Amino acid sequence: MEVTSSFKKKAGQLRLVAAQINLSVVKDGLSLEKALDGISTFSKRDAALLKALSYGAIRWHHRIQWQANRLLDRPLKNNDELISALIRVGLYQLQWMRIPDHAAVAETVSAAGLLGKPKFKGLVNAVLRRFLREQKILMSAMNKNEGAATSHSSWMRDRLKADWPDQWLDIVKVNNDPPPMWLRVNNKFSSRDDYLGRLEKSGIKAKAFDDLPNALLLKEPQPMSTLPGYDEGEVSVQDAGAQLACGFLNLEPGLKVLDACAAPGGKSAHILETCPEIGKLVALDQDKRRLTVMAEEFQRLDLSGNLIHSDAAMVSKWWDGVPFDRILVDAPCSALGIIRRHPDIKVLRRSADIGKFVAIQRRLLKALWPILAPGGRLVYSTCTIVKEENQYQKAWFLEKISMEKYQASSFRQILPGEGNMDGFYYAWVDKQH
Repeated sequence: MEVTSSFKKKAGQLRLVAAQINLSVVKDGLSLEKALDGISTFSKRDAALLKALSYGAIRWHHRIQWQANRLLDRPLKNNDELISALIRVGLYQLQWMRIPDHAAVAETVSAAGLLGKPKFKGLVNAVLRRFLREQKILMSAMNKNEGAATSHSSWMRDRLKADWPDQWLDIVKVNNDPPPMWLRVNNKFSSRDDYLGRLEKSGIKAKAFDDLPNALLLKEPQPMSTLPGYDEGEVSVQDAGAQLACGFLNLEPGLKVLDACAAPGGKSAHILETCPEIGKLVALDQDKRRLTVMAEEFQRLDLSGNLIHSDAAMVSKWWDGVPFDRILVDAPCSALGIIRRHPDIKVLRRSADIGKFVAIQRRLLKALWPILAPGGRLVYSTCTIVKEENQYQKAWFLEKISMEKYQASSFRQILPGEGNMDGFYYAWVDKQH
């Protein structure tokens, strides 16, 4: 009995922490990454479960909250928000986790008991058991409620409908899926096909694609520690959509290249891996913490570049006066293209944020175009699918620089799930000689 009691307490503690993380995102506005950061009291197995519960309950937040509202006889008080979060975690388990219903209920009720208020145990038990009894009725009603059915906020649905009227339903479906795991093979150590063979020998199944020279798609996500040569820098984790940046830059030996919003460094690293003979790489970011992470990643990959902590738009503070042959502006954006990888975007992002990002993007473009050398190329990229930040931004930019003639321009929009990639936008402009 002591072992059983101890197990229930441990399982309850894990669910309570998951509820606290959920509340940190929903109420306090923290990202899932920051909310989970520093929690190291669990074993690897339990930490994986905690992450699954935390990400899953946020991924399906709008649906789960709608269900909770229907299942509660009356709304909970503001100071009972942690119980609301615990109910959301419990509802997520019952619908998407491979945990027996009786265990999911018992462990969530156990978590409520840790709060020292017996009435909460009865409430959580009643709500979760009512869900099990009325699940079919709830699902039928849910299908008539667009917000619950799609698990997206009203403003986000409206934006997707306006920009992608024929694709928006497919987009929200992809957003609700767990993300695939893509690898980027470091050519410094081996070819992509050679590394694919090493994965197969290790029992890890993956697939290569002709139009993605360094990318491999894993059949199932794996802990990075299980990837052959990961610690030695032979491979990195990076979505295939992000890997396209290198090709659009059209790199050549001897060029001076700027990555203007570089951290955490995946695109900069890919530039150096793809074309180690470039003359110089300058990588900027105004987030010092993320730049530190980038430096650590460069060390793992045995790469070197000029990493600078600065606002890229404040050119006079960091530029040496020598124009760049290639500029990558991987601009801050609403990130609506990577929701399946960062589901907290559905909870944290607001409609008013779009205009703020548009202003930041324009500030960067206006500041960086003048330091591009004649004959050089500027590549503008985002991880969003909002046309105001992408297609309309490109149109604004070309009109803005019409006095400084450009030679050519083009773009590519990738929608979430296209080729199993995240959503990205790329536009490139060549400056006239």
